[in-house]
Amino acid sequence: MSETEQVTIFDTTLRDGEQSPGCSMTADEKLRMARQLDRLGVDVIEAGFPVSSDGDFHSVQLVAREIRRPVIAALARTCHGDVERAWQALKAAAHPRIHTFLATSDIHLQYKLKLSRRECLEQARDAVRFAKSLCADVEFSAEDATRSDPQFLCDVLQAVIEAGATAINIPDTVGYTVPSEFADLIQTIRRQVHGVERVTISVHCHDDLGLAVANSLAAVGAGARQVECTINGIGERAGNASLEEFVMAMRVRPDRYAFRTAIVSEELFPSSQLLAEITGVPVQPNKAIIGRNAFAHEAGIHQDGMIKNPLTYEIMTPQSVGVPSTRFVLGKHSGRHALGLRCEELGFRLDRRELDQIYRYFVALADSTKTVEDNHILELMRKLHRERLHPSVTVESPHAPVIGSSNAAGHSHAGLAPVGHPSRDGSGNGAAPSVVLGTHENDQQEDYLWGV
Repeated sequence: MSETEQVTIFDTTLRDGEQSPGCSMTADEKLRMARQLDRLGVDVIEAGFPVSSDGDFHSVQLVAREIRRPVIAALARTCHGDVERAWQALKAAAHPRIHTFLATSDIHLQYKLKLSRRECLEQARDAVRFAKSLCADVEFSAEDATRSDPQFLCDVLQAVIEAGATAINIPDTVGYTVPSEFADLIQTIRRQVHGVERVTISVHCHDDLGLAVANSLAAVGAGARQVECTINGIGERAGNASLEEFVMAMRVRPDRYAFRTAIVSEELFPSSQLLAEITGVPVQPNKAIIGRNAFAHEAGIHQDGMIKNPLTYEIMTPQSVGVPSTRFVLGKHSGRHALGLRCEELGFRLDRRELDQIYRYFVALADSTKTVEDNHILELMRKLHRERLHPSVTVESPHAPVIGSSNAAGHSHAGLAPVGHPSRDGSGNGAAPSVVLGTHENDQQEDYLWGV
């Protein structure tokens, strides 16, 4: 069996990602993030747009000097001043790349640039030729490629390859294309552009229609071998293709995408967390791969399945992307099994009658509380104990506020004896923790149906 081909991961978190409103970074913050991207294993770090400001120039210089393993790229428009500025910022890099770009769609040429097609082709070719005189590695991006005339796009790409480009990037700048159409465009370029086999075909997809990762995967299937993406999918407008989603889609489905990357997937969650800390922009809870809820389960059906075998509801382990563990969220959709397991983790052994009783309290509380936390469960345990001691006394509503201490598991709570807790090797420091879930035939069915 032949070795799978590698897809180059070009990370533009520090350049395109930083253009996302509220996500700007200082030079020191960019360097911190670049160090983490290096640990993550990205192949190319686009460090900034040096001509845009002195601060961005300094940021690119810092990253270029310190981060030695990956390629360090800097962006430049197709004019000599931009290209020269990019090179000055990059020249200390171990592996520098000048990345120059020019729009090729008629709408951009007419309304934004006021250029003819002929002028566009000549400007792109001349800029690449100049960049090549400074740096061996030159990438050219045809901005708004997916709304460009395909034949004209191919003409421009052939011109820049002849001028010395080592990578040609096909951006879906405004998130307009769809997967089948984008795959067709990549195949057209591979058929029609002379010399394309000597360069890397790259793609850079935006998420305006929520298709950035899907379009990137389609392009790789059609022959692209570099994908430009960002941590957490940040970037202009709706953002870029999410690095973590693209990488894990290929890793989980090698039967469909038989490619490899150099990404250390266990560093995905730490990378996401660092970016959120630096920018102050939180990740949406339901974000794929690294969102707070990506490995969280509340529904009783899911929790019951997860207790029996995590493969029932998780297609990858949380540890594979750097998330510490699966998280069970106790709420109104949770069932007895998950509640019993959490009580066990808090140090309490319950028989069938006690579990039934506390489950009734739990359901009543969960109807008015979005998430039942450990301190709530401890209060319900106190309530259960009080009822056992004084069965004829009417106790307070389960909706009552939590009172008293919420000591760590393993301490005695209101007379209920805690059980031993597993050590790191799985052994206990006392009686082995267990939850008696009963033997009634409908026990499992109840948890399975709960939440439907």
